[in-house]
Amino acid sequence: GGGGPGVGSIGVAKHLAPFLPGHSVDPEASGKLCGSDLCVPKAGGAVAGAPFGSAAILPISWMYIKMNGYEGLKKSTEVAILNANYMAARLNGAYDVLFAGKNGQCAHEFILDLRPLKAVTGITEEDVAKRLQDYGFHSPTMSWPVAGTLMVEPTESEDLAELDRFCDAMLSIRAEIDDVGSGRIALEDSPLRNAPHTMDNIINDKWDRKYSRDVGAYPAPWVRANKFWPTCGRVDNVHGDRNLVCTCPPISAYEEEDDIKEVA
Repeated sequence: GGGGPGVGSIGVAKHLAPFLPGHSVDPEASGKLCGSDLCVPKAGGAVAGAPFGSAAILPISWMYIKMNGYEGLKKSTEVAILNANYMAARLNGAYDVLFAGKNGQCAHEFILDLRPLKAVTGITEEDVAKRLQDYGFHSPTMSWPVAGTLMVEPTESEDLAELDRFCDAMLSIRAEIDDVGSGRIALEDSPLRNAPHTMDNIINDKWDRKYSRDVGAYPAPWVRANKFWPTCGRVDNVHGDRNLVCTCPPISAYEEEDDIKEVA
């Protein structure tokens, strides 16, 4: 609950109440203070050290509101809505924009529908999200609140040049999707399906892709001047979700030399 950092109240159906997290230091935080007989104080199942939200996040919201004041918050809201509508207008036509109002506008965010393109070309929202990394962008929200979509929320903090850079990337990606749709390149051979491209991919002696290294790593002019290298290539998301693989060092790696001697 609470969106974004997830610091708001959490509401669940009655049958899920017994599975809500407890708190190891203050069991009452998960029971009596809940205000319902369904909540039982318990020490197990804690998922955070702060039972009432993140003390590090809440002051940020308060400071933002306090420093902006009424006029500042109003202006921020106007700019966020303006930014979203500007981007939606630029991308509409290349992509379908969902849930526009009766006047064709959106609020502070908009949803790009990738499903029609997937039906024709096989390119998925995940392919687009991964390819955006090659352009230097972390993907917008994927498949929420509608499966097969990207939800773009530019906020009030980005300038026009950054908004245009993202739009240019998405329009370039649409051209890459069209290459697949027209048969110029097969889906499995496309830079979209093989994205993101790491430095190891590009400098490796073996390059057997159907496109050049430049297309893989530098798909737009601005990328070469300020390249962000993804740290890993495409992974099997479903396998990763179903199989926990811990890459953390073992506990022994954190032991001090004196601690090891005492145990011995």
